Amino acid sequence: MAAKEMWDYLSEVAPDYTTTTLDIKRDVKVTEEGEKNQVVHIGDDGSEETISYSDDSILYANITWDKLKEEEAGIICDFYHDSAKANGWARSFKWIHYGEKTDQHTYTVKFRSKIPRDLMGIVHGIKGIKLRILGRAPT
Repeated sequence: MAAKEMWDYLSEVAPDYTTTTLDIKRDVKVTEEGEKNQVVHIGDDGSEETISYSDDSILYANITWDKLKEEEAGIICDFYHDSAKANGWARSFKWIHYGEKTDQHTYTVKFRSKIPRDLMGIVHGIKGIKLRILGRAPT
């Protein structure tokens, strides 16, 4: 666990879909990204002015699963495609932040990418999923 985590910068947000949680911890790699809603204007003299639209952080998790069972890959695809669940990018859901040295908190998230699935016989891979972290999931 890191000294500071995404969890520390977020408030509680209730997800749209609450029946189940995206909870797959097999062979997962997670890369976190963070930014601020800011625009930088550079003047003719090289000076710059930063405009901050919010003090809140915009956080993402990029996830790769290299080796999944067929049913685990199916769970991820079902979360994305089922209109009663995430419905693509439209609805939020709960996700547990697993992986080596990750925080294992439950977040409210939305998909922010397509779902690329490698079909390799009995082993499936899902690489490059991007989740927008909306907040802490209620307990």
